[in-house]
Amino acid sequence: MSTAAPPTEPIAELYVAHHGWLHGWLRKKLGCTHRAADLAHDTFLRLLSREEPVTLQEPRAFLTTVAQGLVSNYFRRQKIEQAWLETLAHLPESEMPSPETRAVMVETLMEIDRQLDALGPLVRRAFLLSQLEGLPQAEIAKQLGVSVPTVKRYVAKALVACCFADATP
Repeated sequence: MSTAAPPTEPIAELYVAHHGWLHGWLRKKLGCTHRAADLAHDTFLRLLSREEPVTLQEPRAFLTTVAQGLVSNYFRRQKIEQAWLETLAHLPESEMPSPETRAVMVETLMEIDRQLDALGPLVRRAFLLSQLEGLPQAEIAKQLGVSVPTVKRYVAKALVACCFADATP
């Protein structure tokens, strides 16, 4: 098994040929040239970090797919950050966490969101109904159309995923 880095030449050629187009596409999507520039560069960084070589028949379609994932992550992060800021707004000044703690919390919340998203919609919904809405397991089972033991398994599975969420970038 080779541990050599994949060749960067095809990605460099892809960058030269399509970076301007990708930046324009992202700018239209995001309405911000600076954020578009960041995500365009992140798209190519993602390609550079791939294990397998990049060989493309339709480079713009491929770049769009990769960039769309980054755009989705960006909007998801904005939503989580906004919810966190709204929560912080209710705290007294004396209990306000430091900027470093706030940043770590956002990263942790993002990782928990990723972990829950990977578990599937029913597991995620059961966990959120239990933890955020405080519903009893019987009510969750009724809403989801599953048994109470299934709800218990779902919530336990989600709790384990959250406990092992790693916020290190």
